[in-house]
Amino acid sequence: MKEPVAYQDAVDLLDADHNAVKKMFIDYGALCEDHAPPDQKGALAERICQALIVHSQLEEEIFYPAVRKALGDDALMDEALHEHADAKQIIAQIQAMQASDAAYDATVKKLGALIDQHVLEEREQIFLRARLAKLDLRGLTLQLLKRKQQLISKAETAPAPAHAKETA
Repeated sequence: MKEPVAYQDAVDLLDADHNAVKKMFIDYGALCEDHAPPDQKGALAERICQALIVHSQLEEEIFYPAVRKALGDDALMDEALHEHADAKQIIAQIQAMQASDAAYDATVKKLGALIDQHVLEEREQIFLRARLAKLDLRGLTLQLLKRKQQLISKAETAPAPAHAKETA
């Protein structure tokens, strides 16, 4: 017997990722307000970065190509990929920093603002249009879930960034 999938469709799965990351950014803000030690903030920031890396790879490998084909709107999808590239640059900056660096919190917050804007545009444009298109969003869900598990497993076995070892 097949195990039930916890998501209605691919958009539901991807939006659940958005919500999980948003909660982590809120938690990060609370750590900043509480003047939490750098190691706590660094650990959460690394979780945020890893979640975003996995999520963006899912979209870039599976979801965006399917939506691009269904919609035929290259400009929309190119803009989403450009936003992913901007986020990856900030993620790389965070991962290269020490959590105790003066600019660390501001850089994490900058990433949060960028992601908030990207998610808003994705929900209003890409997700809405994908649901209206002739696209098997339910069929994409299992493919996304399988790939997500592969990426998470790979991330769990990868060595931690140098700054994470020093602050942990």
